[in-house]
Amino acid sequence: MLQIAIPNKGALSDGSVELLKEAGYKCVRYGRELVVADKNNGIEFVFLRPRDIAVYVGNGVLDMGITGRDLAQDSLADVTEILPLNFGHSSFQYAVPKVSDLLPDQFGGLRIATSYPEIVAADLKRRNIHAFIVRLDGAVEVSVQLGVADVIADVVESGNTIKEAGLKIVGDPVMQSEAVMIARGPGIAEKQEVKTILGRIRGILVARSYAMVEYDIEREHLETACKITPGIESPTISPLSNPDWAAVKAMILRKESNRIMDELHQIGARGIIVTDIRSCRI
Repeated sequence: MLQIAIPNKGALSDGSVELLKEAGYKCVRYGRELVVADKNNGIEFVFLRPRDIAVYVGNGVLDMGITGRDLAQDSLADVTEILPLNFGHSSFQYAVPKVSDLLPDQFGGLRIATSYPEIVAADLKRRNIHAFIVRLDGAVEVSVQLGVADVIADVVESGNTIKEAGLKIVGDPVMQSEAVMIARGPGIAEKQEVKTILGRIRGILVARSYAMVEYDIEREHLETACKITPGIESPTISPLSNPDWAAVKAMILRKESNRIMDELHQIGARGIIVTDIRSCRI
């Protein structure tokens, strides 16, 4: 039975469970269960601390896992990222006091507080800078105010917590992170049961990015309409009882749906409908 680790709490856990549910897997806990077995699909979902997942997968204890790219890299575990999951987005950045003019290349000899020491160490090595890393498990933002550090390095989402602590972000992001599916090595992706779960998840991810648009258009404007909604290969065009009109159906990027509806309406399209796609294989 395939064993997959998923985060036991937080936004990564919520996003992982929702994605797997949409893909047709039973992975919902009703208490504090460590393992949820989906016997119909031959999978056991093991709930672990997000920071520990890469270690278990890297040591071969579990087959695969979902965790943050930043957590996987900081663990130094021997894992391979096999699929980005497009949720849990964040950036890893340095922050200094608002009154400071320091930039990352000037951190030599300073104290840098972080919960991700390996990521920071790798970046400092790349910059050829020697600094002192202060490892903290949480509340990194207050370390400067409390005199523990001169600089912090942390995961940033909105940046509000950084500002509230009297800090500002400096330099380009050290890395961009999101939820990812990891495995002990790329070879596991060749197993049929793994191909199935990856195919289902990819279908959900595609569906989250696209929508389906349907509309009626006069045939004299059909060529222009098809340029606005070219679809994946080409749009589906069906005749209507009025020979001067046609019905068109095509996939569009969800984020562009309002602009596309505006353009279609301007050329005379009518009955324009945009609907969600539950799952999709391209």
